[in-house]
Amino acid sequence: MKPLIQLHPEDNLVVALSAHERGASIGEFGGSTNAEIPAGHKVSTITIGMGQPVIKYGQIIGFASSDIKPGDHLHVHNVSMGDFDRDYAYGLAATKTDMVAKSDQASFQGYVRQNGKIGTRNYIGIITSVNCSATVAKQITREAERQNLLEEHPNVDGIVPIVHGAGCCVNTEDESFNMLQRTVWGHVGHPNFAAVLLLGLGCETNQISSLQSVYKQQLDPKHGTMTIQSAGGTKATIEAALEWLRGVLPLANACTREEVCASELTIALQCGGSDGYSGISANPGLGKAMDQIVRHGGSVILAETPEIYGAEHLLTRRASYRETGEKLIDLIRWWEDYAARHGSEINNNPTPGNKAGGLTTIFEKSLGAVAKAGSTNLNGVYRYAEQIDSKGLLFMDSPGYDPCSITGEVASGANFICFTTGRGSVYGNQPVPCLKLTTNTLLFDYMNDDMDINCGTVLDGSETLDQLGNRIFKRILAVASGDLTLSEQHGFGECEFVPWQTGAQM
Repeated sequence: MKPLIQLHPEDNLVVALSAHERGASIGEFGGSTNAEIPAGHKVSTITIGMGQPVIKYGQIIGFASSDIKPGDHLHVHNVSMGDFDRDYAYGLAATKTDMVAKSDQASFQGYVRQNGKIGTRNYIGIITSVNCSATVAKQITREAERQNLLEEHPNVDGIVPIVHGAGCCVNTEDESFNMLQRTVWGHVGHPNFAAVLLLGLGCETNQISSLQSVYKQQLDPKHGTMTIQSAGGTKATIEAALEWLRGVLPLANACTREEVCASELTIALQCGGSDGYSGISANPGLGKAMDQIVRHGGSVILAETPEIYGAEHLLTRRASYRETGEKLIDLIRWWEDYAARHGSEINNNPTPGNKAGGLTTIFEKSLGAVAKAGSTNLNGVYRYAEQIDSKGLLFMDSPGYDPCSITGEVASGANFICFTTGRGSVYGNQPVPCLKLTTNTLLFDYMNDDMDINCGTVLDGSETLDQLGNRIFKRILAVASGDLTLSEQHGFGECEFVPWQTGAQM
């Protein structure tokens, strides 16, 4: 393993792959470090005058806020944000994807639902329309566990309460309410649920009848609806729900896995607790695996709009159509305005943990984040929780807050989640399996009961990015077929349903 690495020949810095003391050699670049350099942080290789760009990945990650000498530690004390022109060059780098012949496509063992959608898990959901029915939904689940209703139904992975803090006293005419309805309905129809009970209070703004009217879809025969007020109160609702469960559990238990093509996978991408290694190991390694998913006919959802800021031009260049790239830039402009209206700025996104791990600006974080999307064409741009209806690499608008972003991706139809982390995010989801990938071996060893895949092998020199991508791809197929992730073994998922709320609460 090299102690320092330059990621692009045009970079004016190197990344420390291990901690360096003051006076340590910076090798082929000449000179030595002028300060202690933590692992994952950056060191200047040349003189950078105040106001001049700081380059990583061959791209601007910020500007010198003071004069910088060779060997200086580059971070928030001497690097800051600044405006610069991005050449969006819509579609200039779009190329034909080398698709795998259908006869040669990889496969996994999935659940084929009545509507043709494919699940990777077999849960029953108790989904609330409003916060007022959240406690009853949880009590239904607890009572079902107390009565051991699942004992005779081993093919059912569990009963999941999907609860949230919204659904009433909001304007029904704005996009925030539409997003909530899309999010709830996207979970009601999710293929990882064999059966769903949609549970309301009865007098809320987000009426169940309104949901059904807006989407003009008939519920699956195994799905049901109920309100606490019409059922006669809490105790009566719980009893009615348990009776409903006794009726649908045998039907859900009858669902079995069968071989389906990898083209039926829709992967939600996420990175959280990122560090200076994220754009070197885990994210580009995951990107290699996502290229394979696309080549095998599947779908890949990149999200977190604030975390592509400063790297959006790399995606517009790969847009299959100009209109697709323009939709992405429209989202960027909305976010700039949204941040300004709330007295904030997008560069507030890197968290203290991100900065401790070596990330200095949102530009730097974004350039590393987009690497997990691989190299194929951008085929679509979607609103938050909007149903995915195309294949290949896609983008869904969302905040950078991981639970909120993934909630939207799952509502859009993702039946698998890949989550990279450099600091140690312990996220999990129900009803969708979440595979967590670490950027470095130290973290993987230290938090080995939470992390599924070590991508630090690339930093250690024991594996290439292509080899890592192949390993991730194979693991995805195994988990989609039923192998449990560590977050599933820990029972994560009941607290991670977080719909995005942008509107006024009245």
